[in-house]
Amino acid sequence: MNLESTERTDAVDNRPWYVIQTQSRHEDKVETALARKGLETYLPRITYPSRRRDRKVILQAPLFPGYLFLRAELDPVTFHKVIKVDGIVRLLGNKGPTPVGADTVSSIRHIVEGDKPFYQWRFLEKGKQVRVIDGPLAGTVGIIVGKKEKKRRLVVNVELFKRSLAVELDDDAVERWS
Repeated sequence: MNLESTERTDAVDNRPWYVIQTQSRHEDKVETALARKGLETYLPRITYPSRRRDRKVILQAPLFPGYLFLRAELDPVTFHKVIKVDGIVRLLGNKGPTPVGADTVSSIRHIVEGDKPFYQWRFLEKGKQVRVIDGPLAGTVGIIVGKKEKKRRLVVNVELFKRSLAVELDDDAVERWS
């Protein structure tokens, strides 16, 4: 699915996104089980090189180990269908499942599917929010957290489970956003 079709789908679909915490290394299993039940999930992955004894291989791992996103109306029937899946620990939230902003999931998709290198970043409590105005990540919202020779780091925070994602951008590719 390309970015434009993802944006169109997100604009039409008003169901909220939730964060599911899974047992260690059960993200793929949970994603597959929920898909079999007809539920929409999103498991962002990071690709990295790994060296074996006789060869180099490219592997994929969850960007946020132990977590994945679920888009659904959580009525009691759907909630029980979700929570009974093997490998799920809980849906994150204070007093029950708390939705994550659709712009957060959309921003993570933009970064993961974009052509800029990205990596995990420590969760940040403070910082100024900006929006990317140029290039393939245009429309992505995040926080600027540093400068490195005319490049800026854009960090997208997922408040609910205290994880972040960083990508480096040119100085003039962002504007202040609040």
